[in-house]
Amino acid sequence: MDALAGLLDGPRARGAFLLRMIMEPPWSVRIEDGAPICLMCVTEGEAWIAPDAGEPVLLRPGDIAIARGPEPYTVADVPGAPPRALIGPDGECTTLAGEPLAESMRLGVRTWGNAADGGTTLLVGTYRMDGEVGRRLLDALPGLLHLPADVWNCPLMPFLGEEIARDQPGQTAVLDRVLDLMLITGVRAWFSRPGAEAPAWYVAMGDPVVGQALRLLQNDPAHPWTVASLATKTGVSRAALARRFTELVGEPPMAYLTDWRLALAADLLRETDATVESVARRVGYSGAFALSAAFKRVRGVSPQEHRAGA
Repeated sequence: MDALAGLLDGPRARGAFLLRMIMEPPWSVRIEDGAPICLMCVTEGEAWIAPDAGEPVLLRPGDIAIARGPEPYTVADVPGAPPRALIGPDGECTTLAGEPLAESMRLGVRTWGNAADGGTTLLVGTYRMDGEVGRRLLDALPGLLHLPADVWNCPLMPFLGEEIARDQPGQTAVLDRVLDLMLITGVRAWFSRPGAEAPAWYVAMGDPVVGQALRLLQNDPAHPWTVASLATKTGVSRAALARRFTELVGEPPMAYLTDWRLALAADLLRETDATVESVARRVGYSGAFALSAAFKRVRGVSPQEHRAGA
């Protein structure tokens, strides 16, 4: 599993929330759900996304926006429109006074809005939880990123627009995977822009030597890796690998491996009931004591304390 897949691993374990919004002006929805990631795209009409800190962004058909939580934002037909609805934790929809709106604005399967024939249609996919692995990538993203249709041009959007309102066996699994692909495609397009400030490890993935070493570490963290064994696998000398890895990634191979193992362990501790002993062996430590020592040294808390704070 690489870090792009890790961006989705924790959220998918809890499921994503998918919705088609059909709106007719005037409309304005305040988002305060605290979700770590929300993907939005417009299939008809236009919509403005206004973060509390930052300039409003106009979404036109084919555009995509990815909002990073937990900071709130507003989606509306025009910038500055006063909110008429509030989306809170777990997707609960109410008026600003707290009166429920979910049923009165329901327009069909996964469809919600103020008019069945409204002029603006948005597809919204919200991931309800994040993880330590995915956060490595999230931390490199802005609070709100916008990719116009001519930059992104993803053929998955029309497919999602057709499938989102269907109610067939296995439909949730289909929609979750399409949403995952759209998110990954969007993130890759964002980092592929001229002048984009991608994280060092992401750029290093394109290096024929360091990229291979990163994939080996990420895909098999439980292996007893050494710089020498990595160098053998990548076909270079130990000194050459250590030097190039540190130059491109910003830290030595074994330091990166430690961070990766502890990130995986942190997610497993919070998202599963596995024992500390089991988690330790899955991520490459000899047992619970070794993992606890590393966890405490790097993160300042024990695995049990981290789990209790979930």
